[in-house]
Amino acid sequence: MPGRNSGWDGYRTVHRAELRAAAREFAVHGWPVIEESPTALLLVTGSALDVLEVPAAVGRGVCARLRAADVVAPVAGTPTGSWWYPMTPGAVLPADLRDTEGVVLHSAGATVLAPPSQVPDGWVHWRVGPAQTGYRVPSAELVVPAAIASVRERADRGGHPGAQRPAAAAAVGMRF
Repeated sequence: MPGRNSGWDGYRTVHRAELRAAAREFAVHGWPVIEESPTALLLVTGSALDVLEVPAAVGRGVCARLRAADVVAPVAGTPTGSWWYPMTPGAVLPADLRDTEGVVLHSAGATVLAPPSQVPDGWVHWRVGPAQTGYRVPSAELVVPAAIASVRERADRGGHPGAQRPAAAAAVGMRF
């Protein structure tokens, strides 16, 4: 019927509202954010937080170690199989992680796709939402060693970290 919105148009309107709400929440809590498009938000790293991105197989080990240390940390998952952890800024990626495929430290003004961004492969989503931590990010001194231990454990078991395309690369070729 003329003049009626299709379900797709209604869905887009709702998603845009969700993105705007998420952007406001990030900004209110001091997380630098850019509304990139009608389907994507970007967090800007380097001042309030940095982001350590790892393959999901490594991420599971990071979560287990943080849980064992009684640390609740925000964790995002991407449709390309990586997880990322916001953490305090200023860390340097140690050689153990620098040499691991799929591990990326986003810092110094880099951007990462933030939930609830939609990309051609799917959605960036929270596995542990920042509201559960009061938008506090864990110290890099906790996250980085947990990632190193997870990478070493996988290597000791003969496993490959299972690298996927980094979250920053998922923005390339996005359809709007």
